[in-house]
Amino acid sequence: MRLVVVTAGLSQPSSTRLLADRLAQAVQDRVEVDVRVVELRELAVDIANHMVVGFPSARLREVLEAVEGADALIAVTPIFTASYSGLFKSFFDVLDNQALNGKPVVIAATGGTARHSLALEHALRPMFVYLRALVLPTSVFAASEDFGHEGLAQRIARAAEELADQLTARPAVPKVEDEVIPFAEQLAALRP
Repeated sequence: MRLVVVTAGLSQPSSTRLLADRLAQAVQDRVEVDVRVVELRELAVDIANHMVVGFPSARLREVLEAVEGADALIAVTPIFTASYSGLFKSFFDVLDNQALNGKPVVIAATGGTARHSLALEHALRPMFVYLRALVLPTSVFAASEDFGHEGLAQRIARAAEELADQLTARPAVPKVEDEVIPFAEQLAALRP
């Protein structure tokens, strides 16, 4: 099974990446899964260029395909001005709008204060519901003061357990090979 972790932290080191890593490790502790972490800050120019010209670079295309082919997703963003970062939103804007259909997703965010925690419910959850993802019930928010506290560890464990349950309850997404079926052949298959 394949788990892709998308993190939109801008600094290095990043508390957003730290939260993403802790969530991924908690899932790996519960179920055997191959984890791929995608740091969006490394793709910022590629994402912007794709938005302007309409075509992804080879590097961005490979990441988009990894997300599409994943069995599950962990999506983590810093909260700026009471919502997800522009880089985070831009990445999901260039992702095919069918790529997350039915895919289990844990949403998580970091912010300077707990006042930003509602952004998970008023910004992230609606976006992923719009993309038809299966957004898991437990979202994880970490304010700066939460790191090192038991409450954050409990929320991470609960979200990881929910994702592990989803991964073990469903078959893995089969790897689809690029196969072009001629249009005439597709039409013939539809005729009785």
